[in-house]
Amino acid sequence: MVMYIHFRKDWTEFKWDSGILLPYVSKARELQGRLIGRMEGIGFKLREEAVLYTLTEDIVKSSEIEGEILNPEEVRSSVARRLGMDISGLPEANRDVEGVVAMMMDATQNFQLELTKTRMCGWHNALFPTGYSGLYKITVAQYRGNKDGPMQVVSGAMGKERVHYVAPEADRLETEMNKFIEWFNANDSMDSLIKSAIAHLWFVSIHPFDDGNGRMARAIGDKQLARADKTNQRFYSMSSQISKHKKGYNNMLEATQKGNMDVTTWLVWYLERLIESLEVTNETLSKILLKAKFWENHQQTQFNARQLHMVNKLQDDFYGKLSSSKWAKMNNVTSRTALNDIEDLMQKGVLKPTEEKGRSTNYVLILPVLE
Repeated sequence: MVMYIHFRKDWTEFKWDSGILLPYVSKARELQGRLIGRMEGIGFKLREEAVLYTLTEDIVKSSEIEGEILNPEEVRSSVARRLGMDISGLPEANRDVEGVVAMMMDATQNFQLELTKTRMCGWHNALFPTGYSGLYKITVAQYRGNKDGPMQVVSGAMGKERVHYVAPEADRLETEMNKFIEWFNANDSMDSLIKSAIAHLWFVSIHPFDDGNGRMARAIGDKQLARADKTNQRFYSMSSQISKHKKGYNNMLEATQKGNMDVTTWLVWYLERLIESLEVTNETLSKILLKAKFWENHQQTQFNARQLHMVNKLQDDFYGKLSSSKWAKMNNVTSRTALNDIEDLMQKGVLKPTEEKGRSTNYVLILPVLE
């Protein structure tokens, strides 16, 4: 039988090499300070837009890690509404999106509140409002039971499953979670970044719920990062970087959960992703500033609904090149209507053609120059 981490006598007595971690913690702290300082200097509206972008990205990517694809526009709509921002032109979010957003925002916006069983059960209920995970009925808003035997993390087709991890038995959960909650809420001397990484690992290793444990572990990690930043304004997304390294994430968790209580390797991996997320945010901020400047320049420009939709797409998540045929297909209109829309935007100084001519003509946004 595999000796999983929770079977060890010294389970939860996590150890690490501080000397190895120091450069990573120092780098992350430096980037955090620089980022927060930069954000404080850009004004309330742009800062609000940065928070909206980051929370949307974090929520979409955290679900994507679990194979669940959310509509980014619906997520953005739900987040914006909860932040008290204008949501005109955005679609109404469905119940599943609202639940994920509610959980993630409670974790970070209310970072100063204690983590409790009641709060986590509320998160779980928000994640699974119908009581089903896909086609399967699950236990919702309470710790998992024993009816199906030990909780296993598996992959592979039926009959060829590979077991990656076996979680603690259900009769241990109350004790295990009480210990975790007490530790998480304690004002101890542990570095807050390291505590975020430990909290993530500890919770997902207990795996207290029937489903949703990965998303909840990342929410708890983000809650601790918000505590570290001492602000509920999120400017960087850990889940985005974890999603980019999904295979490494799963492999690292599996190796750590089959190892001993020295979790230095996991902590290094987590801090590397944190550093990446902080570095990427500089690019994100530039993108937000460009977008804000663009709309400032075009505040008097008239757009029809299709044009507004496509301009927003081009600024956020447009893939490939924009041609008149792609415009027509994406908006379910004729080629003539698509070309009229595009030519109108060219006259208004919004779009310009690329160097390709004829049927290969593509169009790009005319972006402002940042000072």
